[in-house]
Amino acid sequence: MADKANKYPENVPGKFYVDDQCIDCDACRATAPDNFTRQDEKGFSYVFKQPVNETERQLCIDAMEGCPVEAIGNDGDDA
Repeated sequence: MADKANKYPENVPGKFYVDDQCIDCDACRATAPDNFTRQDEKGFSYVFKQPVNETERQLCIDAMEGCPVEAIGNDGDDA
């Protein structure tokens, strides 16, 4: 389970985030490319844009549920 105390500072403010458990597998970027990107130098994913509509929100949830190491978290109560 992702821990907001360990989320990467590169995440934009908002409900979804990636923490330091990320293994850079590309699953979230493939699932929700409009919301997740890669920090190339350090080799991890992070949320560069919070979802702005229901489609993006659902894709972020799908990415969170598909993360093999549970590095994606959601601070919100609507996921």
